[in-house]
Amino acid sequence: MTDKKLIFFDIDGTLYNTSKEVPEDARNAVIQLREQGHIVAIATGRGPFMFKELREMLGIETYISYNGQYIVYEGQVIYENPISDETLDALTKQAYKNDHPIAYCDENDLRVSTREHKHVQSGIGSLKLNFEVTEDQAYYHNNDIHQALLFCTDGEEEAYENNYDDVYFLRWHEFATDVIPKGGSKAKGIEMLIEKMGVDLEQVYAFGDGPNDVEMLSLVKNSVAMGNAVDEAKRVSRYQTRHVDDNGLVEGLKMAGLI
Repeated sequence: MTDKKLIFFDIDGTLYNTSKEVPEDARNAVIQLREQGHIVAIATGRGPFMFKELREMLGIETYISYNGQYIVYEGQVIYENPISDETLDALTKQAYKNDHPIAYCDENDLRVSTREHKHVQSGIGSLKLNFEVTEDQAYYHNNDIHQALLFCTDGEEEAYENNYDDVYFLRWHEFATDVIPKGGSKAKGIEMLIEKMGVDLEQVYAFGDGPNDVEMLSLVKNSVAMGNAVDEAKRVSRYQTRHVDDNGLVEGLKMAGLI
């Protein structure tokens, strides 16, 4: 696989612009990469059901979802790491006392403890999902939850952080933070996939912008931070391209010598 590259793209702020759309030039560039024989993959905090149409549009069958907790190679699940029921029970009780809604996410769906809370409407609304979110406080009892969302303002998650040994909290929105099983990340997912595929790390490229991309961009030597990326992502990346809304993805591919 010396001439083939393995290229990982984050979704929000990288493939998706601020309107949650893939610009036509970016779509064409990704398809061009596949036509050149490269392997194109996704590494995202979203669940698989949230980007099914995107995968179909771009012809992508390998992806890291839920920040490394659910990994698929060529359409087959190779790793999953759900949150324990005990932790979800404790988290749910604590969140209820604090009037902090929770969303429970598995590979097929997302259910919220309450739908009407303004933080839920703002956080979930920002994802621009194409389905109506369902309320189900007991969803985690019968489903493997690979990631939860805790809806609270910046800093309020600190009341939770020292109470759980097996999860960590990563903010992605003004009113929402991910609750992620410890031990998994986009970087860990990349390591699993390159081992399975027999790819040298030198042949791997990664594009991202958010706090959950920092480990991935640090791991991959051929890393590209979007112009809209957080400062830490820019610091650890080899290249820094333009803003996603300013043809940043295509410019980043040119910087990295991929197109």
